[in-house]
Amino acid sequence: MIFISFKEELIDFLADYEKLIILGVGNELKYDDGVGPFIISQLNKRNLNDNVLLINAQTVPENFTGKIRMEKPSHIIIIDACLMGLNPGDFQIVNEDDFINIGLSTHSMSLSYFVKFLNHDNVLFIGIEPESLELIDQDSLGVLDADLMDFNGSLNESIEKSATEIINLFEEIL
Repeated sequence: MIFISFKEELIDFLADYEKLIILGVGNELKYDDGVGPFIISQLNKRNLNDNVLLINAQTVPENFTGKIRMEKPSHIIIIDACLMGLNPGDFQIVNEDDFINIGLSTHSMSLSYFVKFLNHDNVLFIGIEPESLELIDQDSLGVLDADLMDFNGSLNESIEKSATEIINLFEEIL
């Protein structure tokens, strides 16, 4: 078996992209489940290629299918917390065939169905093993920012460290 690193696999996937959508999925009020929106929020502050569209889909990626189809991306990357039986903070590219075998997200539409509904050839899913999916004490949050591109939740340290690693890889590659 040949081991391909996460970075190499990401570079291979993006080698011929013309227009990329990165979709962050997750619930910011459930600690590490908000890792997808966190990554989108941070990438939004970076200098990325003009052919990259960032979408904070929160818990309803299906609400963005029209936008995704209208943009006609050559490639789509979906980022979400998922239960893969790894150590908290571990991340990997999840094969579409493995969607059924892992606990993907807590959102209104299963991501495997969402990907099938998109009917797109170039979709990559990045799963990040959460440490906690408990509901955050909402009294500790204060007033939520009206800008949906800003992350308002809280991540555990190992998850934030991994998210930062992924963000830095995107900035390097794109």
